[in-house]
Amino acid sequence: MTKASPISPTIPLDRDGIHHGFLKLPYSRDDSAWGAVMIPITVIRNGAGPTALLTGGNHGDEYEGLVSLFKLAGSLTPADVTGRVIILPAMNYPAFRNASRTSPIDAGNMNRSYPGKPDGTVTQKIADYVLRYLVPEADIVLDIHSGGKTLDFIPFAAAHVLPDKEQEARCVAAMKAFGAPYSMMMLELDAVGMFDTVVEEAGKTFVTTELGGGGSTTAERVAIADRGVRNILIHAGIVGGEIEAAPNGTAMLDMPGDDCFVASQDSGLFEPCVDLGDMVKKGDLIARIYDVECTGTAPREYHASRDGILSCRHFPGLIKMGDCLAVIAKVL
Repeated sequence: MTKASPISPTIPLDRDGIHHGFLKLPYSRDDSAWGAVMIPITVIRNGAGPTALLTGGNHGDEYEGLVSLFKLAGSLTPADVTGRVIILPAMNYPAFRNASRTSPIDAGNMNRSYPGKPDGTVTQKIADYVLRYLVPEADIVLDIHSGGKTLDFIPFAAAHVLPDKEQEARCVAAMKAFGAPYSMMMLELDAVGMFDTVVEEAGKTFVTTELGGGGSTTAERVAIADRGVRNILIHAGIVGGEIEAAPNGTAMLDMPGDDCFVASQDSGLFEPCVDLGDMVKKGDLIARIYDVECTGTAPREYHASRDGILSCRHFPGLIKMGDCLAVIAKVL
């Protein structure tokens, strides 16, 4: 028999009106013997209708979703809604408060911790609660990501190739409705333990994003997130109005194979030789890595693995062996 979650909401999840509160997770520690992790949550409900679950902060250093969802929680009203909107702007709240990808409590990567455990680590307990108590309530799930401190992306919404083609079609339609400058059929290098995977396995309509990165954000990228969130709610029939397209339209992209990814085989000083959004041909020079322990040493050159668009690049000036150096997507 599955154990009950130790997490309890401080607000009702199924009552009309707007409710701001917390998911309360008891956490005894040195500085608070009977303490708790308090994860902000907002629920806005107005009668019968579909439910959208909107999440950000799956990784704590990805700010586009965090900004947009904290903003939405303070602006959306029950009068705007038919059905229900559940807003969890900082899913891995300890990581968010620490400005880190993973939790400072248990080093947990939330997006590799699903399905979680009710008696596991703090990160596993949060994952378990979200999957068992929130995801089943949702008709559509939007999880907003960006590259955090170590990657930077062109701004895209994404869906995955799924065995259930009817479900895939629903996800693709929602991805297109988001209205990002790019829409990506996304390949995951490591899908085990991902929120994406368990939500899709539950049969839900799921959209994710990569809206930038670098451990910060910009006005343009927040505007993309704001527009996309509202478009998703309109697409789901929860909020009225017309879907707003990206100002310059949406380009369709694909990640058809592992050769889209270029991994670093060196550690050193990273020099990008092309910029995000640039078109490249297979064999084009895309980056150099310099040995920082000795001057006068020729850098290692990295070349495009395929034709396409540079959709992602390593962000910090220093790079380590094994880091993702670049992702080259196919333009459809």
